[in-house]
Amino acid sequence: MIITVASNKGGVGKSTSAVHVAAFFSARGPTLLIDGDLNRSALQWAKPGKLPFEVCDIDEGVMLSRKYEHVIIDTPARPTAAELAKLAKGCDLLIVPSTPDALSIGPLLEMCKQLKGRNYKILLTLIPPKPNQSGADARKAIAKAKLPLFETGIRRLECFKKAALAGVPVADVKGDSMAGIAASCYQKVGEEILSND
Repeated sequence: MIITVASNKGGVGKSTSAVHVAAFFSARGPTLLIDGDLNRSALQWAKPGKLPFEVCDIDEGVMLSRKYEHVIIDTPARPTAAELAKLAKGCDLLIVPSTPDALSIGPLLEMCKQLKGRNYKILLTLIPPKPNQSGADARKAIAKAKLPLFETGIRRLECFKKAALAGVPVADVKGDSMAGIAASCYQKVGEEILSND
């Protein structure tokens, strides 16, 4: 399976999502994460060598990908409409992460117009805790636009930062009571992907 993670904004948890989707699939077969992001966030995350899958840059990915059952691609932020169409065409599923704030949802809805007829799904990330209603409001706006949306959302939790610093998936973060909850969010996302396959 080839899964691409792309967003029209930076800072929406795109690389975090790519790392954790790769972690989910690594338990189901050999998995490669190709880091095409200009910031090289996934490669930085992988430096300690503790991730359960291989991470490479886009140039190495061309050769390595044929050896893996699952390939996850982390793309540069802000693709053009033409780039987005190519990304969606070249994978089994395009995951589009977005934060639930009003300034992100408008551009997200505009971006999704370019994806009509493609296999993609929106993933709400960095959802603030209640009583903040931005997550629920974003879900309503996306539902009203009749766009595909993961049932599971990703909560805004500090343990994701700890995971990146330690070079591990969030499930392996020690001493943080929220790490299990954070890991379960991506576990549910992975299960949704498999159930729609």
